[in-house]
Amino acid sequence: MKTCKDDTFVWPRDRMRVREVQAELRGKTLIIPLEKPPALVAGVDAAFLDDSIISVACLYRYPELTLVEEKYVVKKLRFPYIPGFLSFREGPAAIEAIEKLSIRPDCVIFDGQGIAHPKRIGVASYVGVLLDMPVVGCAKSRLVGEYKEPGKRRGSWSPLKFDGDTVGAVLRTRTNVKPLFISPGNRIDIRGSIEIILGCTVKYRLPEPIRRADALSKRLKKTMMEGA
Repeated sequence: MKTCKDDTFVWPRDRMRVREVQAELRGKTLIIPLEKPPALVAGVDAAFLDDSIISVACLYRYPELTLVEEKYVVKKLRFPYIPGFLSFREGPAAIEAIEKLSIRPDCVIFDGQGIAHPKRIGVASYVGVLLDMPVVGCAKSRLVGEYKEPGKRRGSWSPLKFDGDTVGAVLRTRTNVKPLFISPGNRIDIRGSIEIILGCTVKYRLPEPIRRADALSKRLKKTMMEGA
């Protein structure tokens, strides 16, 4: 497979080519147990400003959850907003932000979907395949599938089913708080994804790495707007 920096393969602008790339990457997705416990976990989130995207990666030691570093990139958007193809809009900046980290994470948590996606390849899967690393999708809302409401206590979860397959978990990260929609992206399975998310969730509903990435992306956006 060509590298993630090969624009003709990874970042096509023709919609028919996009469908081909999406199908090829889906075929390379691996939903398997983690090879080893992670020591470094990164969270990735983004904010949008006019025709630009601000993508942030925050790296933490795991399971201590101590911040190691944070990096960001600002890029012009080259792909339009098309439901089902958001990976091509957000993916390039996300990959650059991760690659700017001085240490490669053992696992990445993405504010988005993994295989819980109409084509089974959300942005977490997309980034995970291109970087050949474990990535977990952690979304605040459901994109596809059916589920039963999980128990009210932290750690309770129920399977997220789509087209007859289990594509993720509806996970309660805080007692009596709305659940999150967790789906493996690449090189991790559902159970491993649940363990990582719970391990990164201490005080709040969202895992600390993506909570910090979200906050930083918003601060950067505010600063850019004030400086415009």
